[in-house]
Amino acid sequence: MLRAMMAVFRLSKKSDRTEFMLYLKLVALGVAVIGFIGFIIKFISAALPSVFG
Repeated sequence: MLRAMMAVFRLSKKSDRTEFMLYLKLVALGVAVIGFIGFIIKFISAALPSVFG
């Protein structure tokens, strides 16, 4: 297992600034999309009792 971990570390490389910024933007976009979906679900669940109540 240790040998496999060392092989992965040898093959990996540090990303440069542009690659890091691209990953950062993608992660931020994913968090924003998941947050927006959660907001819509929460909004709909809050609005449903007043519609059917």
